[in-house]
Amino acid sequence: MFYVNARAIIERAVDGKREIVIQRRMKPDAPGKLELPGGRIEPFEPLLDALVREVKEETGLDVITIEGQETRVATTGINPDFVVECLRPFAAYQTVRGPVDSLGYYFRCEASGELLEAGDDTSEVRWMAVGELQALFDQDPLAFADVDRAGILYYLNSGKGRST
Repeated sequence: MFYVNARAIIERAVDGKREIVIQRRMKPDAPGKLELPGGRIEPFEPLLDALVREVKEETGLDVITIEGQETRVATTGINPDFVVECLRPFAAYQTVRGPVDSLGYYFRCEASGELLEAGDDTSEVRWMAVGELQALFDQDPLAFADVDRAGILYYLNSGKGRST
């Protein structure tokens, strides 16, 4: 199987510090691992629609802004039988070794609403300060889901998670 995923780095600023949403995966493939919200896109589902859907299912939040959404172009109206969209994500990933072959895109976004205690195959959905995320990642990177380790590291190394 080959999967394509949309993953969210949902950010907010509280008292000058940046926080992101982290959750625990409750599926048999990675039970109890910390991860970012997101998941598989359905066949022919637009990437940003999949991101919004996955965030809602797993966290209860409504995505209100997505960095890069303004770059989206689509071939709608040129050939009604074949439409392609193109846009700029925050980061892209590909598994290069492991039990699951996947490709995915991370999007930095903001969301509104109240977090669920548990979502679709998730639990302990919560806001985590980026400094705490960095410390936890430094202490135990294997506490994080295999698919998100590189994305979290990319985010932390990008400087995007620094205080505002």
